[in-house]
Amino acid sequence: MNSNVRLVNFNGEMVPETEAKVSIYDSALMFGDMVFEMTRSFNKQQFKLEEHISRLYTGLKILRIPLELTQTQMIDECLRTIDANDHLFKKDDEHRLMIDVSRGLLGIYQNIDGLHKGPNVIIADFPLRWTVATMGGLFQTGINMVITSQRAIPASLMDPKIKNRSRLFYLMANIEASQVSGDNNWALLLGMDGFITEGTGDNFFIIKDGVVITPEGRDILRGVSREYVMAELCPALGIPVIEKNIDPYDVYTADEAFITGTPFCMLPVTSLNGLDIGDGKVGSVFSQLINCWSANLGVDIVGQIQKWDSERPESNAEDAPTPYRFSKK
Repeated sequence: MNSNVRLVNFNGEMVPETEAKVSIYDSALMFGDMVFEMTRSFNKQQFKLEEHISRLYTGLKILRIPLELTQTQMIDECLRTIDANDHLFKKDDEHRLMIDVSRGLLGIYQNIDGLHKGPNVIIADFPLRWTVATMGGLFQTGINMVITSQRAIPASLMDPKIKNRSRLFYLMANIEASQVSGDNNWALLLGMDGFITEGTGDNFFIIKDGVVITPEGRDILRGVSREYVMAELCPALGIPVIEKNIDPYDVYTADEAFITGTPFCMLPVTSLNGLDIGDGKVGSVFSQLINCWSANLGVDIVGQIQKWDSERPESNAEDAPTPYRFSKK
């Protein structure tokens, strides 16, 4: 096996990532029938891996996807995957794990010879810098969030607290936001009741009179980063934090806003639908929180991403589609 090729943990076997393939009859391909997690490291140490895996297994339980692998064994497999690939990572790279578990073959295809029977467990490991490419400047400028016509799917239809791949509504919201003039437009979804829920892979916060406010955890994915801000960073800094319904008016009249997400940790939101939030600049509470996060983990989060940006090849065009950006062309 070529030692210069990244390996994917495919049902416990390490295979080159170009050979890690699921069947065309897999339920994940046909129905988005799977759960997943995305993690990151700081100084190559996984952050909140147990919390991510716990949420993964809660999703498996609710979706009734049987998996013999225990949570402890899953964590061991994640670490084994990192060990198998670490020699290919640059010294300043961080590990970005993608952990996918599908139900596997649909019943009518179970008798096809040569296909894996039962759930598929796939753990991929790639440099975090891939995900955060082009984000370095956003810590100074902030992003503009766009309320899209695409609404969030309510928990009564598909509970968003289960992190699954049935996310076409996220994609449509991202495409809609990308059609708005200007740069750094990110989608923000309303619930069916008109209250703000979340972004398309990130949790939303506002700050008003020194209080951090975030939507109730009813119709959102309760992010690991969201929980870290609420349960650890805010208490450490003596900043009050509450969950409550937020409508667009509350955002327009807020002092600051930000989002959280695993790859970038936090990003400032300086406008909504093109209208400034507060003075339209990155706020002091956001700066306190991101600096505290950096100090806790021993990594300059902003500086790290900005450094990666400065090293990015010109061939990585800024208008290339990413999970957070879609070309206007």
